[in-house]
Amino acid sequence: MRTTSSGALRGLKVIDLTRVLAGPLCTQVLADQGADVVKIEPPAGDETRRLGPPFDSAGSAAYFSALNRGKRAMSLDLSMPQAQDVLHRLLGDADVLVENFLPGTMERWGLGYEQALADRYPRLVYCNITGFGADGPLGGLPGYDAVLQALCGLMSVNGDESCGATRIGIPVVDHLTGYVALSGILMALHARGADGRGQRVEAALYDTALSLLLPHASNWLASQKDPELLGSAHPNIAPYDKFRASDGELFIGIMTDVQFQRFCSHVGLQALIADERFTSNAQRLVHRDALKQAIETAIASMACEPLCESLMRAGVPAGAVNSIPRALAHAHCEHRQMLVQRDGYTGVRSPMRLMGTPGVAGASPPQFAQDAAQILESLGFSPEERDQLQGSGAAPATRR
Repeated sequence: MRTTSSGALRGLKVIDLTRVLAGPLCTQVLADQGADVVKIEPPAGDETRRLGPPFDSAGSAAYFSALNRGKRAMSLDLSMPQAQDVLHRLLGDADVLVENFLPGTMERWGLGYEQALADRYPRLVYCNITGFGADGPLGGLPGYDAVLQALCGLMSVNGDESCGATRIGIPVVDHLTGYVALSGILMALHARGADGRGQRVEAALYDTALSLLLPHASNWLASQKDPELLGSAHPNIAPYDKFRASDGELFIGIMTDVQFQRFCSHVGLQALIADERFTSNAQRLVHRDALKQAIETAIASMACEPLCESLMRAGVPAGAVNSIPRALAHAHCEHRQMLVQRDGYTGVRSPMRLMGTPGVAGASPPQFAQDAAQILESLGFSPEERDQLQGSGAAPATRR
């Protein structure tokens, strides 16, 4: 097997103009796989540097640290011609540019892809991440994860009758949009390998949010019946829900009749196997409330962890409802080497693993503009020019 510690994307140069979550997540994965990512922050810095507490010893929020390891950092005020000159020098040998400004911002600065970059840098893959795209009824408007969860129906199927529609507890739209952008960039690079030309890649939170509506959208399109709030239950499968045991809650997911039979035999519910209310998934859905009550009665005296382990060994998927600390302390988390740990930094590694060209999580997240001098020197700026850029505010060394 061909193996290198440099990663599959060694030699790829990425200019990262993104802030907050989706864009920085995308570029962090690129960095973890060996790409040279130059993070360009506005003079005020990436907003996530301030989204705390908690903050690290240098004053940046843990939120920022989760998304920006392995990157070199500088700051540019791209509204200024001097800063635009720096960007153009960076783009001279760049493969990818990623930005998530409001649509029209790059054009206002004279840096739009079709306007100024496509002809000048024909091999450049340009990825823009937006809330709604540039046109259409909502085109150009700002979009945040929770707003898209609400607008696109995700909240309407999350929660139960007691709490009503509820935001999903992680920014799932931002996360997936980051991976949509990543996938689009890699596809465009593959196409460039064939024809030598870059292209523009779009990733919109709106599109991502609607794509997450599986199976609820397809259920509605087929039945015209509005999805209802089911708490942790599944609209198409039963039992596929959270249940209470003696010392906590667990999730049991049963997809097939064989799994249901194994489960019933394991927890002393053999009588349910022949009960006409539960002989098929369709029947179990109709009688889901009675089924849940029977299951919780049967496991009321059982402890979560031993029950989950024995069910899994019997071929029935089950897992304790863990807190974040318990999840990160799990032995399998350690076995899978999911945490990146070094002096002063701990983070979660990128989830993909390439066996022939394994990536390595890069250096700790950068301080604001920490690499500006080195980057500018590598671009041919003299010490006097570097001082002028800093003094003018075009390439500030400290946050405004």
